[in-house]
Order: sequence, then C-alpha cells, then structure tokens
Amino acid sequence: MLKASEQDSQRIFTRRALMLAAGKLGLVGTLAARLYYLQVVEADRYTLLSRDNQFNLELLPPIRGRILDLNGVPLADNQDNFRVEIVREQTDDVAATLAALGSIIDVPEWDVRRVLKDVKRKRAFVPVTVVENLSREEIARVAVNAPYLPGVRIEVGRSRRYPFGSLAVHCTGYVAAVSENELTGDPVLELPDFRIGKSGIEKVHDLAMRGTAGQRQVEVNALGRIIRKLPGDEGEPGRDVRLSIDINLQRFATERLARGTAERIPVDDPRAQLALAKATPEVLAKSEAEDTILVDKDGEVVEAESGSVVVMDVHSGELRALVSVPGYDPNPFNHGLSAKDWEELLSNPRSPLTNKAIAGQYPPGSTFKMLVCLAALEADLAGPDTRFFCPGHLELGDTRFHCWKRGGHGMLDMTGAVEQSCDVYFYEIAKRIGIDRIEAMARRLGLGENLDIDLPGERRGLIPSREWKLATRGEPWQRGETLVAAIGQGFVLATPLQLATMTARMVNGGRAVVPRLVRHPTAGGRPSFPPLGLDPRDLDLMRQAMSAVVNGSHGTARRVQSRDGEPTLGGKTGTSQVKRITMAQRAAGLTKLKDQPWRDRDHALFVGFAPVEAPRYAVAVVVEHGGGGSSMAAPIAADVLLETLRIDPGTEAPLSAAPAGKPSQRG
Repeated sequence: MLKASEQDSQRIFTRRALMLAAGKLGLVGTLAARLYYLQVVEADRYTLLSRDNQFNLELLPPIRGRILDLNGVPLADNQDNFRVEIVREQTDDVAATLAALGSIIDVPEWDVRRVLKDVKRKRAFVPVTVVENLSREEIARVAVNAPYLPGVRIEVGRSRRYPFGSLAVHCTGYVAAVSENELTGDPVLELPDFRIGKSGIEKVHDLAMRGTAGQRQVEVNALGRIIRKLPGDEGEPGRDVRLSIDINLQRFATERLARGTAERIPVDDPRAQLALAKATPEVLAKSEAEDTILVDKDGEVVEAESGSVVVMDVHSGELRALVSVPGYDPNPFNHGLSAKDWEELLSNPRSPLTNKAIAGQYPPGSTFKMLVCLAALEADLAGPDTRFFCPGHLELGDTRFHCWKRGGHGMLDMTGAVEQSCDVYFYEIAKRIGIDRIEAMARRLGLGENLDIDLPGERRGLIPSREWKLATRGEPWQRGETLVAAIGQGFVLATPLQLATMTARMVNGGRAVVPRLVRHPTAGGRPSFPPLGLDPRDLDLMRQAMSAVVNGSHGTARRVQSRDGEPTLGGKTGTSQVKRITMAQRAAGLTKLKDQPWRDRDHALFVGFAPVEAPRYAVAVVVEHGGGGSSMAAPIAADVLLETLRIDPGTEAPLSAAPAGKPSQRG
C-alpha cells in the first residue's frame, strides 16, 4: 500500500495532468474554431482580398489631341517614342552591358551614371530607362544585337512632336513634365511620362486635349512582379484643336520679317564669303552653324530682325498669321530642357520666350493718327477740309514740338496730313479735341483693353487718361502730353494684335470685330459683330487717306505701291522713338540708325489692309529697333498682304504665283 504522502502526490499529479490536458484541448478547440471561421465563415472575404493582391489596376495615359492649322496640317502631334530599358536581374553585370550598348548607340556618360544609381535603388526586376527618343535605325541596331545585350529591352511609348519647330511655337506653346505644385490628386498626373501644357494653346486647352485615361488589370506575384497584362479600357483620346492660321503664310511672314531689308545668301556664295571675311568674331560664331546668312545692302552680315506680324480677316476676326520673331524650338521642353539652354533663352536680348504679337507693348507712333482724326470728325471739331500750316514745329507755352520733317509740310488738309504723316497737323487737332476724346476713340477701336484671344500672357497696352496719370503718378495731366499722345508717343502703348484689330475695325465698316485664333466648327457661318457707331463717311475718308499713304504722290509708303495686276494696298507707316537723340550726338553727327546701339534705335511700324476697294485682310508689322516704318516695316507688310491674297484670293482675281522662296522685294 502507498503511503499517505505518496497518494497525495499522485492525486496532485493527476489533477495537474487533467488541467494541462484540458488547457491543450481548449487551445486546440480555439485553433479549430479560428480555422473554421477563417476558412468557412470568412472564405469569400479572403478570397476577394487574395484576388486584389494578385491583380492590380494600371493607368493607361490617353493620347493627347493634336493642334492643326487652317487646312488640317498638324502643328503639334504625337509620335512613337522608342526607348531602351535594362532589367538588373537579367544581367550579371549592368556596367558591362551598358558599355556594350554604348558601342552600338550613343549613351551619354551622365545617363550611365544615372542608370547605375537607379538599379541599386529599385528592385531587381523593375526596368530602368537608359535612353529614349531613339530613331528607328538606332532601335534596329539594338534589336540585331539583342542576344549580346542581356537585360536590355526595347519599349515604345508616345511623345509630343512639333514638326515646324519655332515657326508656330508662340501659338502652339509646348508641353513638359508635371511639376510638384501642379499635382491635383489626379493619378494620371503622377505617371512618369505624362506631360501637360505649359504655354500657348497647349496650356489654354490642356484639359480638353488630355483626354480620359484608360485602365487595365495586371497580374502580379507576392513581390509585385508583373506576370501578365490583361485587356482593359483604352480610355478616350484628347480633342483636336484647329487654329485659323495658315502655316504656309506663317512661314512666309516669319522669314520675311526676319530678313528685313537684308538678303539671305547661302554661306558658300562668294558674296557671303566676302561678308564673313570682314565680320566680327561674335558674328562669325553665330553664323558658323548656319547654311545661309543675312547680308545687308552694304555687304555686311546682319542678325535676323526681331518683332511681330499679325494678319487678320477684317470681317471674321480669324488670324491667318501670328508671328513673333525670334522663336524657339519647343521639342526639347518635352524631354526636359537643360539649365544651360534655359539660361540662354532667358538671357537673349531679343526675348524669344515672349509672344510679341500679344505681349509686346510699343508706342504706336504715326499708326495712331487715323484714330485721332476719327475722334475729331465725330466731335465735329475738324473736317476733311480742315487745313493747318506746318512750318516744321509748333509752339505751346515755352515748349517747341517738332515735326519729323525739319522744313515743314506747308498747308495740308486732313487727307494730306495722314498721307504725309505731318506731326504739326495732329498737334493742332489734339489741341482742339483733348485727351478724353482720344482715349474714348482708342478704346472703341480695341486699344488699351484685353482682346481675350485664346493665348495666355496677353497684355493690355496703355491708353493714358487724366485719371490714370493722377492715380499712378500723382500728377495732373499736362496739355503738352496730349500733343505727344496724338502722334502715338508719350505714355501710349499698344500690342501688334491691337494695332491689327484697330485697322480691321476702321476698314470693315466700323464693326467691333474681335480676333480669333481657334476655329469653332459648330458656330456655323461668319460671326456678327456689333457696330461701333462711327459715321461711314468718316471711315471712308480714313480709308482713302490710308490709300494715299501707299498710292499718293507724297505718301510715306509710296515705295510699296502695287504693280500692275496686283491688288491695291492701303496703310499707315509709323516710327516710334525709343530714346531721344541728345544735342551732343546731333553735334557729333551721330544721328544715323547704324550709329546707335540696337536697343536705342527707333521701332518701325506699319498697319495696312487690302484690297482698298473691298478690304478683306488687315496687317500689323512691328520691327523692334528697325528704324523707319516706311523703309523697314512697310515693305514687309506689303509682301505679307500680297502673299495672303495669293494664298486666299477670294472673290478677287487670283494673283500670279510667286516663285517659291522668292518673295517680291520692296524698298
């Protein structure tokens, strides 16, 4: 028999064993219950989670809409973007593979360093872009050598392309990568290759041109590696935008403006070689990469002119050309412009980034004088037969205001004053009507206001008034300032687009036409614009006066009179002073254009229309620091107007086609 102590020990052991067994049974039961809950009760939920882990949604960037010209020619479209990628896990030595790839195509050293850094930061199966925007020939060479390039693969995407480069950049604008402050929460914007509009039409119509992104499912493993891609929704492509400009006229006007009064000659021409032989090192550096150079009448190499040309349908407001020179190539912005190239654009004294047609603000000079006549005619303070004598100057108080013609013009009526651009005549008119009437007429004709064209960055110009001067300068208006404003100088500023609009409103019968760059095909027919309330007889008088400027025996633009068989042109020259010539310069004889630094030279302007009998197109030309409006701007405007009517003769007799690349020479 067991002793009492041993029996107690056995009972304790048995009790503990039962308790341990019960605990194990409880744990097993709890585990079984949990397994039952997960595998039976929650089976559907975890099946769904498993599938979500297996299949991911991938965004597909939409195809961006194109920008087309009047005739459907693409000014901005999309092209295949061939790129080469490398996958680290598929090659034993990334550096060696990159070296082998570099012997087949050009791989910049900085790209090699970037790739070597990226492959270390990313998972081994994630591809890293080596180079992109390769030609088909380069891609073919990579494909042929694919067996010797482990880990290298070819991918095809899409990128923006501007086939005409700088020719229409101030209309189209450009696209570039999305910056951090432009992120709105839209996941499409976070795609690495997605681009948005940064300027021009690309910016204004960005949302419509983006389209709608598509989606598709991709099957991945636990590490996130894509196993296969499944079909999905391709999304909606962006909307095309059609402009009113004609790219052929845009090209002609751009080249004609850039050429100015010089002649474009191939560099291998003996005349070009002679001009280059006496050029400065700075000029030689700019010319060495060119196929042609500009040579002036003195046989010297000159730089392309800077300025703007605007061609406008006077009835519909459609812009056939909107030129700003110089321009810049928008294509590099798509891939990322280097800091050096960006700095060169910013530091260029001729401001290629500025759209001078809508943001360049210039004193309109004598192109403003018809507006002053209309204000006087409407107020009945002057008429067609109002005559003043011009001795070459006018005295007001203790100040003498000079006419551009030192000896004066003699006795003139209103038409003769416009024809010969007599300053004294308009000083006299300004004394009668005052600044208030001048300001009111200027605003009716489109100056001093935004014209709401479909482009960002439009400037208002400046039409001064008594209230404006008091508010901005704290000074009262002076009577002498009215005289200066009457000849388009002083505080008065206008953009080339405003000058073209002013001209169109004067010659279309006095209707408040508004410039349009984007065509709206659903609008149907020619738009109707409200009348300005101007007397048709006053408008006819100004049209006849502008015709006399070109076709009269004393006209300031008579050098561009139409030849036999060509439409008759009308217009007005203008020369706006940038910096007054000092008495010391006059005494030293330094009054010629070439004697002045480029930035100190006068602006050359011309506004015109054609045909005189039935106006259809208006033009405004501004040549920055180009000198005289009659010698520089008028010949450019005449050639552009004739080319416009040759391209679109309308109801007029067709013009004989000019030889390609040989526009008529005037002045």
